[in-house]
Amino acid sequence: MRITIRLIVSLACVVAAVAAISAFLQVGQERQRQADELERRARLVAQSLLETFDSLDRAAVAPKLRRLSERFDHRGRVTGVAFFGADGEVIVASPWMSSGLPEASDFARGAIANRMEQTQFKRVEATESLLYMLPLEAPSAGVAAVLVVHDASHVSGLLRRIWRYAFLRVLAQMLLISLVTLMIVRWSIVGPIAKTAEWMRHMRTGGGTGALSLPKEDLFAPLAKEVSTFAHHLIAAQRSAEEQAKFSEQAESFWSPERLKEHVRVKLGGKSLFVVSNREPYMHVRAGKKLETIIPAAGLVTALDPVMRACGGTWIAHGAGDGDWSVVDKHDRVRVPEGDPRYLLRRVPLSKQEEDGYYYGFSNQGLWPLCLMTHQRPVFRESDWLQYQAVNKKFAEVTLRELAGVEDPCVLIQDYQFALLPRLIKQERPDARVAIFWHIPWPNSEAFSICPWQREILYGILGADLAGFHTQLFCNNFIETVDRALESRVRWESFSVEKEGHRTMVKPFPVGVCFPQVFPDVAIDAGASVPKSELLRDLGVKASRLGIGVERIDYTKGLLERFLAIERFFEKYPLYVGEFSFVEFGAPSRTHIKSYHDFMAHVEAEVDRINWKFNRKDWRPIVLLLRHHAHKDILPFYRAADVCMVTSLHDGMNLVAKEFVAARSEETGALILSRFAGASAELRDALIVNPYDIERMADAICAALEMPKEEQVLRMRRMRQSVSEHNIYRWGASLVAELAKLRLAAAAAEESHG
Repeated sequence: MRITIRLIVSLACVVAAVAAISAFLQVGQERQRQADELERRARLVAQSLLETFDSLDRAAVAPKLRRLSERFDHRGRVTGVAFFGADGEVIVASPWMSSGLPEASDFARGAIANRMEQTQFKRVEATESLLYMLPLEAPSAGVAAVLVVHDASHVSGLLRRIWRYAFLRVLAQMLLISLVTLMIVRWSIVGPIAKTAEWMRHMRTGGGTGALSLPKEDLFAPLAKEVSTFAHHLIAAQRSAEEQAKFSEQAESFWSPERLKEHVRVKLGGKSLFVVSNREPYMHVRAGKKLETIIPAAGLVTALDPVMRACGGTWIAHGAGDGDWSVVDKHDRVRVPEGDPRYLLRRVPLSKQEEDGYYYGFSNQGLWPLCLMTHQRPVFRESDWLQYQAVNKKFAEVTLRELAGVEDPCVLIQDYQFALLPRLIKQERPDARVAIFWHIPWPNSEAFSICPWQREILYGILGADLAGFHTQLFCNNFIETVDRALESRVRWESFSVEKEGHRTMVKPFPVGVCFPQVFPDVAIDAGASVPKSELLRDLGVKASRLGIGVERIDYTKGLLERFLAIERFFEKYPLYVGEFSFVEFGAPSRTHIKSYHDFMAHVEAEVDRINWKFNRKDWRPIVLLLRHHAHKDILPFYRAADVCMVTSLHDGMNLVAKEFVAARSEETGALILSRFAGASAELRDALIVNPYDIERMADAICAALEMPKEEQVLRMRRMRQSVSEHNIYRWGASLVAELAKLRLAAAAAEESHG
């Protein structure tokens, strides 16, 4: 209440001051205008009198003056006139003016001497009057000047009315402003603040839902943003605590962001993590005049961003967005995520030539098809290899600059784009703890021997203290490849490789997803109650059953095989025609590469063919959404779908399968999962399929849609337990703990030898 009173009083004072200044200026202007008008009238009277007496002699002046005085008093508020000779003495004047004639004579002498008209305001006979003296250039009939006395009493009355109206206007404005201020404060400030306080009380006592709607105006925009972020974190922490309590009696304890943060702090002695990857977690792109932030569609980003949010540190990545460089500081850094900054993103610029050779060339036309083994022939070019080496060196230089001044830093290098980076860093910083995690499969030794530079790649990876893969099979393949290609000492009993006196541990670390929160940038309850009919209606489709797929448009994801299975499903089970629609969230990827460009065109053509084959009004069997999608747009579909299909022809882990399971808080729905995806080793209650077997995949779709609810709940509950136990925070904790342990073991060995 005190704030409201202070606000009203302050506004009233300001309004009163402005009104007073305005009235003062208006009064001054009006006073001057009235004075000018009175002077004009007096001048006309004086001039007319002089013209009247110009032809008269002195003897005829007095009677003529008395008659004219009465006439002017009636018509123009002239109350008196007087004529003066050249010596300034009065010749004749109105009778009542006799008492003031001496002063009038002095007034006349000044005007006659200066030969200039003179004006003054004076109270005459208790009346405010204007005295106007007009001298003649040459005396006429003995008259040298004429004095006109004009009533000016109405001017004071007019000015008093102006002040009175100003006062009333200020009073009305103050009352109106007070009323409007009270209404604004009550509706726009007090109300939302009271609502926020009530919401926070419910949240504190455990009765809140986390949903709070505040006005989006400028005044409340920062508060709404911070309160929403607070709700996001609080609900996630509450849900994590609930899940931890739920699984507390199980052999594997539950990992939360808070626990991971404390774990990393203890293991690293308070030092920050350094992550290096090609793909950045947040990309700034221009949409017209606006700058938008998008999250690239990549399993690596899905895996690492929650870890970095929890632990903090620096993420070093290629700045690929066309708006990336407008938001960084002079050191090419920006704090992310926007609105809730948790860690630093250090962007590295690459020229088109570097990107074409290192990324689109050697990495994605050479190593990618080589490791994924999906019958796409790898392409290896000497020019691409040279760019791959150059970019790895550039990232090494940037990383070393970021590590400057940090003792015993911990560096997590991500994926196949930086196979040479571990050794480049270790050569300059032998004290650094370096791990590399390979997010895609590692093929058998014979397959990898296709690469002309396999020895250089293996030598670079073995510069790390720890090499991680998704599965034990990939670890076995890597060690076999090293054993056949390099002179080194392989210790199968400890799964380690010694090369030039340096030991590299090789271990599996199955990557996970956030749990129970599916996406760290989306509120945990977002889209929880959107029915599938509404989601499909927004896409222009009417159907009662929904299937989804989410991935980059890549030939390794089994998209064509999946669509053929959907086509075969409708052929074998025609009752579902018009009832079941499949929504594919496909993010365009690597379209600079011809094989990817051609593959995307093939996917679109196949979807068009199948949709045309089963064409019906207001229904399509497949809805293909070719664009990058925000997590908040995908999450409602995860929660509403009857079935999710993951049909990778070969995959490291595939986090879409785990995201779908994490999103199913109601423990219903079914997952169709390729046996060639790493996730199939953990999610054994999914419907495991061979993506090359179109008939069995069609049958699996039918089985998923007709699965009894009790079986859905049983399967989903077990899969959710697995996803919960092996979430992304446990993955990050295991990787850091293993790396810290290896360094401690090495230091202890050196001390014992010493």
